[in-house]
Amino acid sequence: MPTSTVTSPFCTWLVAACMSASSDRDLPATNSMLNRPTTRKRRILAKCAPADHRSRTSSSSSISALCGSSFQGLISSLEPCHEFSGIGITSLFGSRSVTSIRKHRRAAVHSGETTAVALHPAEEITNIKKPSTKQRRVVVTGLGVVSPLGHEPDVLYNNLLEGVSGISEIETFDCTQFPTRIAGEIKEFSTDGWIAPKISKRMDKFMLYMMTAGKKALLDGRLTDDVMEKLDKTRCGVLIGSGMGGMKVFYDAIDALRVSYKKMNPFCVPFATTNMGSAMLAMDLGWMGPNYSISTACATGNFCILNAANHIIRGEADVMLSGGSDAAIIPIGLGGFVACRALSQRNSDPTRASRPWDSNRDGFVMGEGAGVLLLEELEHAKNRGATIYAEFLGGSFTSDAYHMTEPHPEGVGVTLCIEKALKDSGVSREDVNYINAHATSTPAGDIKEFQALMRCFGKNPELRVNSTKSMIGHLLGAAGAVEAVATVQAIRTGWVHPNINLEDPDEGVDTKVLVGPKKERLEIKTALSNSFGFGGHNSCILFAPYK
Repeated sequence: MPTSTVTSPFCTWLVAACMSASSDRDLPATNSMLNRPTTRKRRILAKCAPADHRSRTSSSSSISALCGSSFQGLISSLEPCHEFSGIGITSLFGSRSVTSIRKHRRAAVHSGETTAVALHPAEEITNIKKPSTKQRRVVVTGLGVVSPLGHEPDVLYNNLLEGVSGISEIETFDCTQFPTRIAGEIKEFSTDGWIAPKISKRMDKFMLYMMTAGKKALLDGRLTDDVMEKLDKTRCGVLIGSGMGGMKVFYDAIDALRVSYKKMNPFCVPFATTNMGSAMLAMDLGWMGPNYSISTACATGNFCILNAANHIIRGEADVMLSGGSDAAIIPIGLGGFVACRALSQRNSDPTRASRPWDSNRDGFVMGEGAGVLLLEELEHAKNRGATIYAEFLGGSFTSDAYHMTEPHPEGVGVTLCIEKALKDSGVSREDVNYINAHATSTPAGDIKEFQALMRCFGKNPELRVNSTKSMIGHLLGAAGAVEAVATVQAIRTGWVHPNINLEDPDEGVDTKVLVGPKKERLEIKTALSNSFGFGGHNSCILFAPYK
């Protein structure tokens, strides 16, 4: 690979240090102490510049040789134990993706973009005009999902409309000693055609689910290779979070450490962090816009979607992949939630275990998967002829500031979040006629959320409320994202899915606003999707048909 590729911030700093040193003789004599190189600076100069570093050209060429592609150099410098050897950066995503990234980088180098950014950042910034944020509308143009009820948006939603439950006995490990032995577990899943086999064997499931759902969202949004080549990749970003991260990778690393550190997977640290799924997907696509993850427990998906939309609204991006992913159905994940006394123990009847608002609910059911939305600035989507599924209107976050796991007894945080979301999106209460509730099937959480919804929307006779978790369980950090997919599907199809297992409604629950045991026809004006997480994190996002 050519050495003059995109440089790291450290290498850019070295360039600045050497260039300033080479021009020290041209500076005025005043403030000589400030211009005098420090001992540390002289050491750096000795490494990155030749003896007669009076020549600016000579200095910059030495920097280029030293830095090159910092990420490539970092990966190639790793010397893992023989069990994990043979993985190069070129094998991470398959040759086709790497080739396209190399072409993109070569084109940037030939055009002088890299040099301009590295050597003249001030000039570059002053020449960039920030796009106007006025009337920058955000639309949904693609959906991707991996779930207990299917790995395509239409398959998932058809199963939801038919009231099919994805809850079953756990099969991936022996859980006979646990009081809970059921979950919304994904039984069949393949990364073939989506992720290179060599690297997929090392990745945690949350990353596999995230990257697969992300690429499916691109395919669903008709962002083919030809279209991708025309995109300004500096204005395309990835913001997909995880509540739990790579728990399996970290768990396996602890087991290996009991034998020897030499047995540890060299990728255990990066593959355990919650941000790495977003990072790897961005590397695969060559997208250089906003790229990070947010982790707010079970509210993660909504937080990521709203922040991704805000990047577009503020003119910082035109296209964003956003959502959440989690895969915590492993012994330590199951055991942890059992210890919290949060899970249902209805092991003899798995499909009836998740029962939001029912008086016989006894806790939530764990699930796993990923949901990703392709968000796009309206004019950008129209210019490329994209199919627009729905419009993102806005949303909000608040904190209960009350308890780690329990909702505020008065529901003030949830109510405030809803009110702020309505204000942010410019939507009146009367226009919200569909709510995909957080409703996890916990004794306290369900009723507190319902009371908050009634305070805000109780006078709306058209209101319909349901819980996707009644069929797929609680997907933790992926919950909000998968439910956002279901919400967009409800707008597209004109049907809202049923609430299953609602046989004996809890006292104080008005069943007139809850969707019954069968799907219902509904022309949605505005849809609200709620997600709340441990730590008192509240989030609400709103969608509407595009007009």
